[in-house]
This record gives sequence, C-alpha cells and structure tokens, in this order.
Amino acid sequence: SLLAAIVPACSAVLTAWREVGGLVVHTRESHQPDLSDCPPAKRLRGNPSLRIGDAGPMGRILVTGEPGNQIIPALAPQPGEIEIDEPGKGAFYATPLHEMLQYNGITHLLFMGVTTEVCVQTSMREANDRGYDCLLLEDCTESYFPAFKTAAVEMLRAQGAIVGWTAPSATLLAALATSPEAAQLQGRKAIADKVCAVYTTPTSPPRSVTATAFKSRADEVYGQLKRDIVSFSLV
Repeated sequence: SLLAAIVPACSAVLTAWREVGGLVVHTRESHQPDLSDCPPAKRLRGNPSLRIGDAGPMGRILVTGEPGNQIIPALAPQPGEIEIDEPGKGAFYATPLHEMLQYNGITHLLFMGVTTEVCVQTSMREANDRGYDCLLLEDCTESYFPAFKTAAVEMLRAQGAIVGWTAPSATLLAALATSPEAAQLQGRKAIADKVCAVYTTPTSPPRSVTATAFKSRADEVYGQLKRDIVSFSLV
C-alpha cells in the first residue's frame, strides 16, 4: 500500500536516531473503550462502512488497546521511548505531550508518519503554535491520496517554512553520521559500554555490584546528553 511504502525509510531513521541517543515519541490516534473522549461530531463524520468504535477485522476501530490500534512491529517502541494515545488528530490535543517535551528540554521536532494531511500536518501546526521548530521528513510520511500529501507538504514549508521545514531522510541521516554531536554521543556511549563490559565479565564476580552502580550512572549521564531533539512516529 502507499502507507506501507514509507516503513523502510522510517525504520532507517529510527535506527540512526536511537544510535545517537535521540528521544523518540510514538503517537497513535485512539479513544477510550466507552468513547467518552470521542465527540459525536467526530464519530459521525464522513461516510465510512465502519465508524470509530465499531468492530473490525482487527478489533474495535481506533480504540485503545485493540490489535488494530497498535504500532506496527517494524516501528515498534523500544523500552524507555514515549507512547502517546491521542484522542484528536493532533498529538498535543488532550495529551501531556507538551509538558513532557518541556520537561526534557526539547525545542526541535522531527516528524514522520501518516497521514500527511491529517495527523502529521495537525501535529506540526500544534507544535509550531507552541514554539517548536519542526522538520518533516518527506519520504517518511504518506497519504492515501498522493495529491493531498503534495499539497500538505507545500503548505507546511511555504512562505519560508511558515509551519516547518521539510527534507528527505537522506539529508538527516548524512547529518547524523557526520555531526560532532553525534560522534561525541557515540564515543561516550562506546566508552561506557566498554567499562561496563569490564566490570561485568564472568572472571570478576566480586565487581558485579560496582558494575550495576556504574552502569546506572552511565545510563543517567548518557540520558542527559540526548535531550536536544525528539523524533516523532505518528500513526
């Protein structure tokens, strides 16, 4: 499908982003099982054969916890990554996302996901209104209607990036591979991993408690180094 075509590019970005310690937020549009957070005007919109909350082939549609409302395995969250269930089309409406980003000192956002003209565009506009600098990765977003994607991307970057910038993922990957910041993060993590490996070697069992303490501190320091930018995966 058109939407599935972006999975390899999104996966490559997530891998590279995780390697440099970037914060990742996964969002999905979903509602409570009783639909108390789904206004009737939203549920009755359009002319679908199945509506929000109706039973579909993968469970109830757009309901939290249902099999069809999960992030696909190829892009699944890893431990420690943030997951947001959004009751609206934007990731900021009725969620703690803004407060979580501020707590982590985030000022710049990268966007990937579907669909370009609905959840992605809405979330970028919400982010822009809250003062974030935004970048949409063009080959990491898609629509059921190619013309809609084209129009949305043009609107977002019009008038000198009135909402945000756009770029192919290759540009980001190249920057990550060559940036001094990335090299510094990778170097510090490599050093921490090597020291942890020494302390946890089977030939040195008396050092296991020290290793645990060191690794905890190493993870804490490393975590402090990676709070400059956040990557979004929207579904």
